[in-house]
Amino acid sequence: MSLAIALAGTGAVAAAAPGAIAAPSIEYSQLAPMLVVFSAAVIGVLVEAFVPRELRRAIHLLLTFGALVAAFVWTCVIAASSTIFAKGSAGHVAAMGAVAVDRPTLFIQGTILVLAAVSVLLIADASHDVSSFAGQAAAVPGSTEERAGLLAGLVHTEIYPLTLFAVGGMLLFPAANDLLTMFVALETLSLPLYLLCGLARRRRLLSAEAAMKYFLLGAFSSAFFLFGIAMLYGYSGSVSLASIASEASTGAGSDTLLFAGIGLTGVGLLFKIGAVPFQSWKPDVYQGAPTPITALMASCTVVSAFGALIRVFYVAFGTLTWDWRPAMWVVAILTMVAGAVIAITQTDVKRLLAYSSIAHAGFILTAVISASVQGLSSSLFYLATYGLSTIGAFAVITLVRDPGGEADHLSRWAGLGKRSPLVASLFALFLITFAGIPLTSGFMGKFAVFQAAVNGGATPLVIVGVVSSAIAAFFYVRVIVLMFFSDPVPDGPKVAVPSVFTGTAVALGALSAVVLGIFPWPVLALASRAASQLFVR
Repeated sequence: MSLAIALAGTGAVAAAAPGAIAAPSIEYSQLAPMLVVFSAAVIGVLVEAFVPRELRRAIHLLLTFGALVAAFVWTCVIAASSTIFAKGSAGHVAAMGAVAVDRPTLFIQGTILVLAAVSVLLIADASHDVSSFAGQAAAVPGSTEERAGLLAGLVHTEIYPLTLFAVGGMLLFPAANDLLTMFVALETLSLPLYLLCGLARRRRLLSAEAAMKYFLLGAFSSAFFLFGIAMLYGYSGSVSLASIASEASTGAGSDTLLFAGIGLTGVGLLFKIGAVPFQSWKPDVYQGAPTPITALMASCTVVSAFGALIRVFYVAFGTLTWDWRPAMWVVAILTMVAGAVIAITQTDVKRLLAYSSIAHAGFILTAVISASVQGLSSSLFYLATYGLSTIGAFAVITLVRDPGGEADHLSRWAGLGKRSPLVASLFALFLITFAGIPLTSGFMGKFAVFQAAVNGGATPLVIVGVVSSAIAAFFYVRVIVLMFFSDPVPDGPKVAVPSVFTGTAVALGALSAVVLGIFPWPVLALASRAASQLFVR
């Protein structure tokens, strides 16, 4: 309702004068999942300011899980009760055109909320003798202040509102319908992660280095993204994705500004998914960050970034597929090959999974390149299944512990199958899922994305993907052989008894790997139904 109409209802005649400012129309019910998460984050900050330290963790847990569950339920209600799923509907545009509320948005947001809730299970786990997070992040590593914090048992409860702010940004990132809103979402999800990466209790210097690298390289990528927005605004006179697409379809503007904008915004988006040649931050950050935060980034951030990339390239640049597809071919090939080959040389288990994540990003790009309903649906399915398995794998890593913390070096995992057959078997299950062995969700995900690529005319890309998968299978099998067919080291790591939190995360990851490998059709059908709406014009 405009301001003129609102004032006219109260008898104010002057409101009908020319030049009256229209009040913005905000569809709060459709934005509710994001608003719930952001509101809980703000309340969490107030908890840190006013609640006694001994009560904060319990309140934060209740607030965080409550917000994530409420946001997920509200997402499902929006999908079920509105006309968003009506046949032929192109979805809704909320907040004065800034946010798209459609099937792909709801699918991605639901996936992020589920993965975030499972990741928070790892973040909340305080059952081990050594916590994953530093007691005092501001204390210099090795100082008396740090030792005093350790002896006092201090724990950073700020991690919960920071996580909620990051998740809120992740929900907005793929839903943004204009580039400025997308940039705000990018910074909202990135800034808390920069802080969270530097909060590891063990190997503090490595954690601080990881946070600094992530911050500096993330700032550079954000600058590229912002320059791309400027170029596209100069080309179309608007930051709206639909307006950019409309202007590009006419071809009346400057091609230099258009292609520079595509390239620069692409750099910012490809950085967040860790595609080559913008992947250099990923192994270092995954290794140095606290493992629960690594699980959060490897699952939720990747889903959110792919959702944003798909929206920009399918909506804003949908009429320019033949222009950006050759460059994306090169990126996908380099990402698959580099991720698979470099992973062979890794001796740190978290760095190995980081390069594995890079290779998987390349596999998903093969489907994105097809620019079709099948390509989008297979990408959505792959992101959902891969995210759950990834969290499960990192949850297992938190259980294999040396006296000082997690046993990161692969040599420490030798003979783990004899020390703890169950934990080793679960980790092996996640590895064969990543390898794409049949009857696992990984196989169904790879089959779906490769089939979409073949149908989209990218058969050579699929051949590269299959070869890369074979290379990747080598280092997955190498770890399995190390665990089950090597003798345990005399002073080998101990396997911690999982708490309810970690045990639930591992169980959900393992269950998804098996169930979605045998019965993937419900999720595939939901992803296909969601994908079809993005192509309604």
